[in-house]
Amino acid sequence: MPQRRSKAQIIAQILTLCQGNDAGKTLIVYQAGLNFKTVNGYLDLLLEKGLLEVIEGDRTIYKTTDKGERALESLRAVEAIFS
Repeated sequence: MPQRRSKAQIIAQILTLCQGNDAGKTLIVYQAGLNFKTVNGYLDLLLEKGLLEVIEGDRTIYKTTDKGERALESLRAVEAIFS
């Protein structure tokens, strides 16, 4: 049975997907292996904490902020210690 991902691993994956990409909600859902209900909670949290920003246009795009980049580096460092 595959091991479940931690919340930190999912957050790191979302932040990675939103680095310099045109990451809409659908891309995040499919690339991160989540469903729309679950991804909404993560996106709300990351937006509230200032780790993601929304770019409005023809479609809504999510982009990792500088603070999100630093958080991602920290998450990767912690994961490296425990893996």
